[in-house]
Amino acid sequence: MLSHLEPSCPPPGWPPAPWPGPRSRPAGDSLDLWLFHVPDSGLRSVVLDRSPLDAQERARVAAFVFPLDRSRYVAAHLALRRVLSAYEGVAPAELRFVSRSCPCCGGPHGRPALDRPGAPHFSLSHTGGLVLIGVAGRPVGVDVEALPAPHRATTVAEALHPAEQRAIHAAQPALRPAVFARLWARKEAYLKGLGTGVGRNPNLDYLGDPGIGAPARPSGWTVRDVPVGPEHAAAVALERAPGGTDPGITLRTRYLGVLDEAAADALAGR
Repeated sequence: MLSHLEPSCPPPGWPPAPWPGPRSRPAGDSLDLWLFHVPDSGLRSVVLDRSPLDAQERARVAAFVFPLDRSRYVAAHLALRRVLSAYEGVAPAELRFVSRSCPCCGGPHGRPALDRPGAPHFSLSHTGGLVLIGVAGRPVGVDVEALPAPHRATTVAEALHPAEQRAIHAAQPALRPAVFARLWARKEAYLKGLGTGVGRNPNLDYLGDPGIGAPARPSGWTVRDVPVGPEHAAAVALERAPGGTDPGITLRTRYLGVLDEAAADALAGR
């Protein structure tokens, strides 16, 4: 998926950019989005330096059964560290992460965060050869989904809000995978922003299109689709300022290109 993309041909709306240098965290309703293409061919041909990863990340890597899954995780988390290091002004290996308390149960497995007061909020998603990273001044969630097979779109749709299920079944069969992926990406982005993930039942909140007779969306959050190409759907969710209405989100999108030897050096902070 998206295997035809090259650094000179990013998805529409994603200007090519080098790996970032020092920068300030986004303010207000601004949100920085970074997109990185990690095709399986690149993962097979490039050796990734895992040394910036911490002990917890390395334990996750070791838990994967298949080598390609390990490489996908490594590439995504190296990209996250490399991007966040530009905001923090330190080497990727020096970043320290913690988990906030889960809003559902209070356990220490909520939204991941940088272990420094005043650090930017962030979110990471990767699937189908794409890595998507969001960085903001307030809690944020991002998600990217590859379009599923038609039968999976209708089957997994049963986990969504009843009105979202109706929207999927009302679509023409050929369009149902795209409708499902769009709704699921919005839902995942919102739940990741909350810090619950799917620990909060996905059928509780409506993230479908607004309109006459449609249920209300969750208050306190702005959720927006992000085009990333025809084979994927993506979305962002940004917490609003206390007492604020929905002012929209100012997105600053940047395409970091395709995994190759030069990108592998950048991921290692070289």
